[in-house]
Amino acid sequence: MIEQTPQSAVETSVVTLTTVAANKVRELLQQENDPSLGLRIFVAGGGCSGLQYGMTLDEQQEGDTVISQGDFSVLADEMSLGYISGSEVDYVDSLMGAGFTVNNPNAVSSCGCGHSFKTAEGGGEARGCACGH
Repeated sequence: MIEQTPQSAVETSVVTLTTVAANKVRELLQQENDPSLGLRIFVAGGGCSGLQYGMTLDEQQEGDTVISQGDFSVLADEMSLGYISGSEVDYVDSLMGAGFTVNNPNAVSSCGCGHSFKTAEGGGEARGCACGH
């Protein structure tokens, strides 16, 4: 007789949003009034640290990872997912300006404005911020 035991699975969220960030996304989605939209988080080359974050309201595309946030979804393509896995998205409204920021455990250095970063695979060398912040 072979006994099978279920394997335990640990669920880790790929990307989390702070309450403030989630509320801001809800506000933006409500303004768009299109239930097919979610928050797309992506990574592209550029910025003063080599890679930069981008966010937009978008529809789900083939191959996307969809992260449910209850009443809306966060979308990420496969390439971006490797860079942002484990990140927390926040929304900051201060005297210096307002916007989303990403707290990324994969980044070994980041720009002073929080919009660009470098990973260990990208050389891991920190350099000064050239964005003026």
